[in-house]
Amino acid sequence: MKHYPVQTLQLKNGETVAYRQAGTKGDLVVLVHGNMSSSVHFQTTMERLENDHRVYAVDLRGFGDSSYNNELNSLRDFAVDVELWIEALDLKDFNLLGWSTGGGIVLEIAADMPDRVKKLFLLDSVGLKGYPMFRKDEKYQPVLTDLLKTKEDIAKDPVQVLPILAAYANRDKGMLKAIWNAVIYNLNQPNEEDYDHYLEAMLKQRNLVDVDYSLVMFNFTHEASAVAEGSGRIDLIKCPLIIMHGAKDYVVPYAMSVEMKQFFGDRAKLVPFENAGHSVITDDLDLFIQTLKENF
Repeated sequence: MKHYPVQTLQLKNGETVAYRQAGTKGDLVVLVHGNMSSSVHFQTTMERLENDHRVYAVDLRGFGDSSYNNELNSLRDFAVDVELWIEALDLKDFNLLGWSTGGGIVLEIAADMPDRVKKLFLLDSVGLKGYPMFRKDEKYQPVLTDLLKTKEDIAKDPVQVLPILAAYANRDKGMLKAIWNAVIYNLNQPNEEDYDHYLEAMLKQRNLVDVDYSLVMFNFTHEASAVAEGSGRIDLIKCPLIIMHGAKDYVVPYAMSVEMKQFFGDRAKLVPFENAGHSVITDDLDLFIQTLKENF
């Protein structure tokens, strides 16, 4: 994996955004990572695009080398930082891609910046009505009738939160690797050297509970979910959308992208990756890059 130097930019809200940049010509592409990751996870993508495109990959607040001066309570909070960064660099007419949690964040950005976003690419994205979390029973199984709705309850989750917080605190790469191999790299794992860089990037996360709460409360539609009223901000999306999703995704069900396509109708194109899971970047990088280039 080629490594790109980290640059930083101080925002007017007091936060600092770290980012990586590649390429000097062609279409402009902005990449936004998901949970338990950072811009490091996009470096293989950057390397494949940099000869023909200008590419930026950001670290969201509380991830990677970006600051975490204030906690966050919504995906839009994450989006606002990126919007301030976009304005500071005066980026215009760009393709915007979000992976997983990043998908919800780029939807918020596109809603706020319809004149700047050329096309939206959603990769294994959280659904338009968020990502529910359930209380666990004594056998650590989800109670499907009891949804978590507060940061306090989410912070105590014994399956999805506490083990990860413990792994971060103890720098337990083995635990993190076991989690990713089970549900994200379930089809293909990166080589050992790249994997270690990804693990180091994961360990820089400081905002896990903020992210999980923001995902639970996200609702971009006009319809109420089980925990959140709809923001209706879906109406503010003006650009075309490319919805890409691994059919074997164990983290975000493929059905969430099918539903998203139904909401957006003809403005959206649904591209299933039949032999990919939640990380097409490692499952089939060639197919991912080809799909991007065909749709830029």
